[in-house]
Amino acid sequence: MADIVIPAEFLPTDGRFGCGPSKIRGAQLEALVTRGATILGTSHRQKPVKDLVGSVRQGLADLFDLPDGYEVVLGNGGSTAFWDAAAFGLIEQRAENLSFGEFGSKFAKAAAAPWLQAPHVVEAPGGSRAELEIVEGVDVYAYPHNETSTGVMAPVVRAAGDPGALTVVDATSAAGGAAFDVSATDVYYFAPQKNFASDGGIWLALFSPAAIERVERIAASGRYIPEFLSLKNAVDNSRLNQTLNTPAISTLLLLDDQVQWINASGGLAWADTRTKTSSSTLYDWAESVDYAAPFVRDPDHRSQVVATIDLDDAIDAKAVAAVLRANGIVDTEPYRKLGRNQLRVATFTAIDPDDVQKLVGAITYVVGALQS
Repeated sequence: MADIVIPAEFLPTDGRFGCGPSKIRGAQLEALVTRGATILGTSHRQKPVKDLVGSVRQGLADLFDLPDGYEVVLGNGGSTAFWDAAAFGLIEQRAENLSFGEFGSKFAKAAAAPWLQAPHVVEAPGGSRAELEIVEGVDVYAYPHNETSTGVMAPVVRAAGDPGALTVVDATSAAGGAAFDVSATDVYYFAPQKNFASDGGIWLALFSPAAIERVERIAASGRYIPEFLSLKNAVDNSRLNQTLNTPAISTLLLLDDQVQWINASGGLAWADTRTKTSSSTLYDWAESVDYAAPFVRDPDHRSQVVATIDLDDAIDAKAVAAVLRANGIVDTEPYRKLGRNQLRVATFTAIDPDDVQKLVGAITYVVGALQS
């Protein structure tokens, strides 16, 4: 197995297909060196860093075509921190959480905080998605736009719940790679290490006026909220183009360059077409051979940014991934907790569709070599 050499014609120009941290474009790294030389190592309370944060916020506002009154908010910590922050400062009494993968299940656990009513959790088995159920008394409806762990994508729709109920969407692996209507959400939150080709350590969110009003009302209610997890602090600091604690400047520089690149290339519609092209290449291939199949059986549930492909039991997916790695094609292993004989491939915006096409050729070659 270690001696299998994939012909050059099947080798992608860039062999990074991991689901996060994801491929970072060379131009981003160049910007980190050049632009970063005047920003890295300087005070985050001074104009250069504030201008950088402001550029990120404006770029995201342009990319997502924010409706009037919506704001780009950011804070320290990744999406994991945001789940806890939401439990303290966004859920008033009770949440509904759709759980059809790792992200949804973790937010459901955070929403089970002792000061809140037990969340209404709607579960679906891996490879399928849960659907919204309207429940009286629920004031936050929360679900993932995309599940990185399973390769399942859900449509972004507003929950028609009680008056004032908020729709909160986890978009970490979808934001910047899939088109949607922002007005269908009250909070669309994400970390930047997927389609935005940056590092983790911060969260960003698109807040509606109703969500901001909710945050301010809960903050004024007397509920105990740790300062680091205060969404009110995040909103107030974001309006000043800063974060409560020192942010990772390198992360912001990489993010800003990626947002500018997507906007200059054609915006969210361009990114949406690009990721659909890449993922379709994988799904079409899997359905054309007798030893592979998309893990997500319903085409309407399949993700356009993370493709999960099951292999026949006669073919060891671990062996295939190991050969790929030995040839410079990395991070095609499945999500560890699924335990499936599977390959998982990110088709994020930074990943060239031509490289995905070459990856298909590489996998086909490796399978043939292993069977010979």
